Amino acid sequence: MNLSSDQQILWQHGYVKLNGTILTTWIMMTLMSIGARLLTRRLATAKTISRRQAALEIVVTGIEQQIKEAGLGEPEQFLPFIGTLFLFIALANLATGIPGFAPPTGSLSTTAALALCVFIAVPFFGIRKQGLKGYLRTYMQPTFIMLPFNIISEL
Repeated sequence: MNLSSDQQILWQHGYVKLNGTILTTWIMMTLMSIGARLLTRRLATAKTISRRQAALEIVVTGIEQQIKEAGLGEPEQFLPFIGTLFLFIALANLATGIPGFAPPTGSLSTTAALALCVFIAVPFFGIRKQGLKGYLRTYMQPTFIMLPFNIISEL
């Protein structure tokens, strides 16, 4: 019984293994990169735009609106990171309709990797916006008594 595509070892040389999760992740990343290149190669700033560009702008605007509604003031700085996460997870889940496709998001290792990316990105964006001292000061808001609770909530 296969619980995830991590158990499907496709190639192995010593300790280096290529499993189903890694393969499907790299295939999805390649398809997303090629798709992004094809979708953005002929963007226009004129009054009339193509249907492809209109659909792309709807997706980007939708993600920007979600970022604003989450309480982040300037969605432009978060859009590349959050947009990529959103599109990767959405594409992985939509691709489950393909017979025989095991989505990489069904694997605990992919979920842990995405969580680790977010865990690193939160302090990165916070330090970039407020500086190290300002970011560390947010752990003591609204009062210094909250410091241990804020550290626990981060972990």
